[in-house]
Amino acid sequence: MIGVERTDFVSVPVRDLDRAKTFYGETLGIRPNAKSHESYPEFETGNLTIALLVPSDDFTPTSSSIALRVPDVEAARKQLEDGGVEFDGETLDTGVCHMAFFKDPDGNGLMLHRRYAPPREA
Repeated sequence: MIGVERTDFVSVPVRDLDRAKTFYGETLGIRPNAKSHESYPEFETGNLTIALLVPSDDFTPTSSSIALRVPDVEAARKQLEDGGVEFDGETLDTGVCHMAFFKDPDGNGLMLHRRYAPPREA
């Protein structure tokens, strides 16, 4: 075993760094890391850093979603929809959590998430 302790950051490919910084910092309200390099801005979610990068080769958005924990999925969804963010379908209730899927301006998968019950036992 290699002893992985946690995940420190995830890189998110973007085409337009300024547009992405506005989306993650202002639209989503995620705190920017003031110590990050201007070419690789980072945003702190509390337990995971989102690092934006402009790929040097072909651009492909990330299709797997980053789950952003919020206190109330429906309230956060309404706020984002009022700001022009479009969601992919209805909010899902899995029996243990609520999830609402959307994308950043470059097509990277994101979701609003809130667990409200313990995981189901197998």
